[in-house]
Amino acid sequence: MNPLSKMLRAAAFTAALASAAAPFAQAQPQQAAATYPSKPIHFVVPFPPGSGTDVGARFFARKLGELAGQPVIVENRAGANGFIAVKAVTSAPADGYTLLMGSNSTLATNVALFKQLPYDPVKDLAPVSTLMRSPIVLIVPANSPYKTLKDLIDAARAKPGQRTYASGSAAYQLMGELFADKAGIQLLNVPYKGAPDAVNATLSGQTDLGFSDITATMELLRGGKIRALAIAADQRLAGLPDVPTAQEQGIGGFSADTWTGVAVAANTPKPVVDKLSDMFVKILAMPETREFYARQNVITMKGGQDELRDFQREQIAVWKRIAAAARIELQ
Repeated sequence: MNPLSKMLRAAAFTAALASAAAPFAQAQPQQAAATYPSKPIHFVVPFPPGSGTDVGARFFARKLGELAGQPVIVENRAGANGFIAVKAVTSAPADGYTLLMGSNSTLATNVALFKQLPYDPVKDLAPVSTLMRSPIVLIVPANSPYKTLKDLIDAARAKPGQRTYASGSAAYQLMGELFADKAGIQLLNVPYKGAPDAVNATLSGQTDLGFSDITATMELLRGGKIRALAIAADQRLAGLPDVPTAQEQGIGGFSADTWTGVAVAANTPKPVVDKLSDMFVKILAMPETREFYARQNVITMKGGQDELRDFQREQIAVWKRIAAAARIELQ
């Protein structure tokens, strides 16, 4: 047999092997989805217990466990601006058993604050579903001398850069800078490990003010342990009817909220992601889910993979513009 014939025969043999293997390779993801889930699921949260993200994760973990027929274990991997939690998800097997309870910081605003982010929230993570949006409140200690937003702004203008605000994540830092920019003042950011720590710092008077999602502060506000000066939303909240919006008090453009979404490692089989996404969309449609979040003045989102990816890209663009306008030095 001449060399050319040998090469042609070898090529034909290789092609035949590839053709034979193709159905098996295509069947693998389908088989994975058919048996998924067959063991406990781990739900990784980038913030400490007690944060709004953690509270939501525990609610969804319970409901997901009911639908999946498997235990869903919530793991708090707080710190490092969410990097630790994201690493735990992206370094785990991409099989749908390790989920990220992503937040606006881990999925969007970190991109606007770091020169060299150790992960790409779009390329390294596959979207599963959006979950909820929570309005932001500007809070001060209960014994603060600032009774109104005007009092706070006047004090900040009198001593530029000396009024401090607590931020529980990179996202809250950007919200603080957005407020300072719209109010025409300079504030000093004091970062904390998570939202509960930041709220406690404001409550105890370690900082002059703070920014928090409503879920982390509602009980403190109702108990008179902390005071809200403004809502960063288009309209007042039903649960806090006496707290005016920033817009009502002359600070236009200060609108911000926290939001959450579920993601998995980027190379997770698509049929598994589809199955997970369907379960989360079902949970979002449950009356008890809407009631749970309505009690916290939180808005549930439609849900789904496409909604999360589109919303995520939109948020990244928005906060990049805000960071550039505020001239925030990238970390």
